[in-house]
Order: sequence, then C-alpha cells, then structure tokens
Amino acid sequence: MSARGLVIAAPRSGSGKTTITLGLLRALRRRGLRIRGAKCGPDYIDPAFHAAATGLPSFNLDAWSMPPDLVAGLAAETAAEADIVLCEGLMGLFDGVPAATGRSGSTADIAASTGWPVLLVLDVGGQSQSAAAIAKGCASYDPRIHIAGVILNRVGSPRHRKLAGEAIEALGIPVVGSVPRSDAVVLPERHLGLVQANETDGLIERLDRMADLAEANLDIDRIVALAGDTAFQGTGGGSIAVPPPGKRMAIARDQAFSFLYPHLVEGWRRAGAELMFFSPLANEAPPGTADICWLPGGYPELHAGRLAAADVFLAGLRRFATSKPVHGECGGYMVLGRTLTDSEGTEHAMAGLLDVCTSFATRRMQLGYRAVTLLADGPLGSAGTRLKGHEFHYATVVGGDGSDSANNAFAKVDDAYSSPPVLGGSRRGLVTGSFFHVIARDASA
Repeated sequence: MSARGLVIAAPRSGSGKTTITLGLLRALRRRGLRIRGAKCGPDYIDPAFHAAATGLPSFNLDAWSMPPDLVAGLAAETAAEADIVLCEGLMGLFDGVPAATGRSGSTADIAASTGWPVLLVLDVGGQSQSAAAIAKGCASYDPRIHIAGVILNRVGSPRHRKLAGEAIEALGIPVVGSVPRSDAVVLPERHLGLVQANETDGLIERLDRMADLAEANLDIDRIVALAGDTAFQGTGGGSIAVPPPGKRMAIARDQAFSFLYPHLVEGWRRAGAELMFFSPLANEAPPGTADICWLPGGYPELHAGRLAAADVFLAGLRRFATSKPVHGECGGYMVLGRTLTDSEGTEHAMAGLLDVCTSFATRRMQLGYRAVTLLADGPLGSAGTRLKGHEFHYATVVGGDGSDSANNAFAKVDDAYSSPPVLGGSRRGLVTGSFFHVIARDASA
C-alpha cells in the first residue's frame, strides 16, 4: 500500500517552503508517523535536512534530468516506505525551463506526475486580500495539478490573517494555517544556500522549534487529510539512475565533499557496488582496494588550507590515479586541479592531477541544467554517453581547463536553452573532472 503525499510549493522562492516543510516533517515524526520527505529538482542540501527531521532518506525528483520511469520508481519507493510523503518544491510552483509538457523541471511537473496535491505556501507580508488573486492564479494556471490548501506565512496580526484568509477561502480553497513573522527558526546560510545539515549547530533543537511552530500555527490533522494518493505503486526497487562507475568505489565524504545525491548512492548499492567512504579533511587517502575514486562536490574552498596540507590524502590520491580512474564533480574537480584560490585571495596547491586552476577571489555564479556528451571512455560511460544534470558554483576558472580542446575536455556541454554547445571539464590519463553534477543517464539519447 503506497502512502499518500503532498507537494509543498509556493509562487516564488523565499516564501518559507523549507521552514514549513521541516516543521511539518518533524512534527509528524514526533507524532509517531513514518514520514518521508522528497525534494523537487536538483538540490543537495534540503534532502539532508529532511533526513535529519525524519530519520529516513529523502530523494530528489527531477522532471528534466530524470526519465519519467526513474521519477516514478523513486516516488513509488518513497511512498512504499512511509505513512505520508511531503515533497518540497523548488523556486516558484511553475518555474522551469523550455521543454515538453511534464519535462520542464518544475514543481508542477512533479505534482502532476505523482498525483500529489499541492499545499501552497503564501508569503502575505505586505498584502492581504491580494493574496487571494495569487492563490486563484496558481489554482487555475495548470489544469494538471490541484491546490488542496494554503498556508499563510509571515502573518502580521489576527486582522491580517482574517483579511487574507477569508479572501482565499471564498475561492473554495481551505486555509490550513497561518504562521507569524518569526526569526526564531532561521537556518544559517552561505553562498550555495543553507549551511549543510551536518554543519548546523544544534540542528535537532532547531528542527524541534520548527515543529513547535507548526504545531502551534498549522492544522496538522487537516493537512494530513489533504494528502492524495500516489500515482505510482510498487517499491521502485529497480530505480538506478547511473550504473555504478566501479564495483568498489572510494568516495570522499566530509564537510568539504558532501554533494552526492541519495538516489545515486542507493542505486549504486542496489547494483552491487561497495561504497568505501574516506575523509580528505581527516587526511585519509582513498582505500587502495577500491577500483575507482570519486570526489563529490561540496565546499573545498572553505577548507582549502587544510586540504593543501593533507599530505597523506594528496599523496594517496596521486598514487591511486597512476593505475585507477579518479573523477571529480565541481568541488572535487577543483581539488584535482593545480591550485584553488580562496575568497581572501590566498592560493593553495591542490592535487595537480588536472591542469585547471580555480578561484573564489572573484566570484561569478554559474547555475542551470546541463546535458553532457562524454568525449572519451571513462567511469561514467563510454565516449558518446549522454548524461543529464546541472551546474551550480561560484568559482571561476583562471587557467588550465580542458575546454580549449576536445583532446583534453571531459565532455561537450549543452544547456536547457538551445545555446551553442561548449566544451567543459578536463581529462588527463585516468583522471577526469568538471563542474557538472550528474543526476541520470539521458534516456532519450
């Protein structure tokens, strides 16, 4: 029997989706329910908070990068192991990229494919009855989805709640809670979003405060009743987005290397891969018994001095790369390069396995979906393999990347807007890397 689910969405970013999602997840966990979170779109950080709030993994569901059967499998697996699922949206409810219907990457695409109704979070700061016009627009814009209820956020007073709430309920849309303005439950942030869950001081206490806020201001029983049936049945046990790059995988994991999607980890384990985690920040080398080393993204720029001084890690990584593949994504790519300049302008020597030099002294955001075609055989597939995912970083390349030659580049890179393809990333010998974060193989290729 599959659990029922809800998608928690908003008309725009910054409306309070994450705080309300975490508060509900934690409150339902404290009530003894087996509650699971999920996250629309590409995001490493929110699912880790979901897992901390619930004690269970949270998968990403991405309508652009993932083929529909993978979305279905992950949603079915999530619902099969829960009493209720709360799926946190991304950006605004309908925000996506140009694509065929259902494949734009929007929150609405996931709501439509899963069958889960939408619980709409409206930041009503600076407005009252006008919030009803926004709710009506969201309810009528896309006939594939159903707005089951509204939560008012940043409410200033009982009168404010009455004016906005009654206008929305006159449309036939129930208002199931109103949350006052509060700075008591704010999570710390940095340049890629929230500070990671494993770095947030007093995380459980913060989550419990969010749950207290939810209990005091939301009709939680009514919210649970609004959840809808999951369109997909079964366990999703065959959902493998990318075949494991090796049978025994050495994977860096600590505060500098933490951006690895849960659905990839679970898929690799399911396919029989042995995952061997090690910590570069603890000056650990990749285990020599592994047959591939994977350096995920994260925040190496915040730990560049420690990484540069991690002699056992760097020597072990260089030794590993003489006979076995090494791949780095984003932050991992930067550590494979020659130098990394931190935000203060200090240059730190890195592994030197690729020629790339990167810098945070002058930041420039790069963000968006990417589809890449591999230019040579490697751990992610043979030459010509097409993968989908995204890029999100502030680092700039100040020299030595492979994008000047197809002989040295990792892949040909396309975006979601039909821009001319470019070369991206680097490869040298058995070492590859790029700013690209893989989500799934491109099923249409």
